[in-house]
Amino acid sequence: MLYPLKFKPLYKERIWGGQRLASAMGKKLPEGVKIGESWEISGVEGDVSVVANGCLKSNNLQELIEVYMGDLVGEKIYDKYGLEFPVLIKLIDAEDVLSIQVHPNDQLAEERHHSYGKTEMWYVIAAEPGASLYVGFNRQVTRQEYLDAVATGTLPSLLNKVEVKAGDAYFIPAGTVHAIGKGLLIAEIQQTSDITYRVDDWGRVDAHGKPRELHTELAVDAIDFGAPQNYNVTSAPVLNSPVQIKECPYFTTNIIQIHGVVERDFTRLDSFVIYICLGGELQVRGAEGSISLVRGESTLVPAEEEEIVLEGQGTVLEVYIR
Repeated sequence: MLYPLKFKPLYKERIWGGQRLASAMGKKLPEGVKIGESWEISGVEGDVSVVANGCLKSNNLQELIEVYMGDLVGEKIYDKYGLEFPVLIKLIDAEDVLSIQVHPNDQLAEERHHSYGKTEMWYVIAAEPGASLYVGFNRQVTRQEYLDAVATGTLPSLLNKVEVKAGDAYFIPAGTVHAIGKGLLIAEIQQTSDITYRVDDWGRVDAHGKPRELHTELAVDAIDFGAPQNYNVTSAPVLNSPVQIKECPYFTTNIIQIHGVVERDFTRLDSFVIYICLGGELQVRGAEGSISLVRGESTLVPAEEEEIVLEGQGTVLEVYIR
């Protein structure tokens, strides 16, 4: 029997991470370790999430898909993705700026890595004053201009830098050069892929005094040198009603501010639904069970649940594939 599932977070040590996922999001982090990411729900090979609640506890997500197939993820999703869960949900603590990077699209990722590409979106949970994102170029840039900037260490001058605040959301299609600035706490929704081409690391070195590897040659073929676009998809929440932030072929993300009861009808959806709690305390109820969510927690509701009730007071991101 399926029911709303919680998973054990997978904590990732990063050179730019900190301990804010503990202080702000209630995570039980290893002390003295720079944790940059908490993978909340993952189907990435080698990092598949393990169930933390109920009778399916200790089973991993891939094992559940193998048994429950479309009942868990949706029939069409299972037909397309098989045993690989198609989205990766992260919480990110950027105590320092992340590297400037780019992700390949589906075609290039398949050719090079036998993987899906990586389109993603960011929702800013918290931001220190002046915190910024780097998203795309600030003007039309040619391939040669980009290569010259990489060679001379002036790439940041070509990037579109935007100051952000809590509640802002940005959509990052594969091929977009980007970086998360320091002082940000972010929820990231992305395709299931861990392929990153690092093109600049701000002159940073690791604990041994060595710079991290750059992927200049791989990255240049992955970058979209088309005209800059508007990546800002911020949408203000409306009390007790879902508001769409972004819909794309890989995921749909809504925001819901709840005070009382919100009923969601997914009779025609044919997809799992994920809830990421940004604040407050809620109950997520389906026909086969319920689960409590507090700030920093996520749950996966199986596709066979056609009606979901959200009750309490708080704000969630709602993620599925239409």
